[in-house]
Amino acid sequence: MLRNILLSAGLAGVVALGSAPGLSAQEYTLRVHQFLPATGTVPADFIIPWAEKVTEESEGRLNVEVYSSMSLGGTPPALYDQVRDGVVDIIWTVAGYTPGRFPVSETFELPFIMTDAESSSRAAWRFYEEHMQEETADVRMLAVHLHGSGVFHMRAPAVESPADLQGRTVRGPTRLTTRLLEALGATAVGMPVPQVPEALSRNVVEGAVIPWEVTRVLRVPELVDTHTEFGGDHGLYSTFFFFAMNPDSYNDLPDDLKAVIDANSGIETSGWAGRAQEAADAAGRQEAVDRGNTIVTVEGDALQAWYDAAQSVRDQWIAEMAERNLDGAALIEAAEQLIAEETNR
Repeated sequence: MLRNILLSAGLAGVVALGSAPGLSAQEYTLRVHQFLPATGTVPADFIIPWAEKVTEESEGRLNVEVYSSMSLGGTPPALYDQVRDGVVDIIWTVAGYTPGRFPVSETFELPFIMTDAESSSRAAWRFYEEHMQEETADVRMLAVHLHGSGVFHMRAPAVESPADLQGRTVRGPTRLTTRLLEALGATAVGMPVPQVPEALSRNVVEGAVIPWEVTRVLRVPELVDTHTEFGGDHGLYSTFFFFAMNPDSYNDLPDDLKAVIDANSGIETSGWAGRAQEAADAAGRQEAVDRGNTIVTVEGDALQAWYDAAQSVRDQWIAEMAERNLDGAALIEAAEQLIAEETNR
């Protein structure tokens, strides 16, 4: 199972979990590669605990190594291909880092469709099972999930209405979120989240849309003055994440170890990942409060102008899906039904 990657002893960001040296032929190493620092919410509260759980339940026969901050090389958009090609065994990444490659997953990235992250993540797994098998057939999906509602983090002046975004340069994470920013009058700049601090520091962008939970590790409250969050039942946007395994890495395992992986995959694992992200939103928000930054909440009648802009993004997306012989309206209906069921269960 070991791939032909030379790992130096001082490789940054690796967390090795497993048994002591002297592995028998019945023990296996799985390498997980992801793009955030090990202290980020998802690595610290989901990926590393997941690795520990898998190791424990396999009685040490699965040795799981977590490599953070792209320490095995490449860029975040390359992660899906790395796991598909067997360069690594497991990856965690953003589906939208390769724009247009996973069009069905974009359903959950449409504006004002998600509710809370745990319920929406559970719904996303059910949606994946029903609608995304073909789109991701070249990997073995362990979990899919969403983060909590996206928030505007901007230099002053604060964003209170779409008019406040006119002509301002804002980072967006995915194709649909950058399109929403453009519909709201901003100049959108797409980039992976690790690039946000440098982009803010160098005035490449005036702000970014990201969830509260990731702002702490990226030092965003130090780099901006204002934050705009959204009331109502649905978040401004979310991002669709893959936690995926190389099929050969899975198939090489004996049945009892496959069962350990299976027991730590699926809807409950997806819900865990979403719950971990949203649970960390409060700490990120509190840091902004402690720094004296301005926090604006858009709610009530003020939401309608945002909903109007969001509808244009949905309409355009549905038309694009039709060109791919996909029924975008039906996909949205299915996603909203699943989200409602999981939110109200």
